[in-house]
Amino acid sequence: MPTAKGTLRTCKKGHQYYKSSDCPVCPVCAAAENPEEEFLAVLSAPARRALQNAGISTVAQLSKWSKKELLQLHGLGPSSIPLLEKVVAKHGLLLK
Repeated sequence: MPTAKGTLRTCKKGHQYYKSSDCPVCPVCAAAENPEEEFLAVLSAPARRALQNAGISTVAQLSKWSKKELLQLHGLGPSSIPLLEKVVAKHGLLLK
């Protein structure tokens, strides 16, 4: 039954949570995931998933993408770009 918080759902691992959107991601499971690459840790979960779904798992792979290309990924917004630029600069690289 929907509430002001959303619909009560249960993930495959048994966590119960409320969601008001169609997003299937369990917030408890998502919070427990620790990204392997340090640059993924500075991003929000949607932005992190956007990069992972695009096959970007290293800073070297990230540097081959332009800002425009990155912004076309679902889940990655303008506020993520400065964070990503800082990460690639730290490794002596630039975005394409």
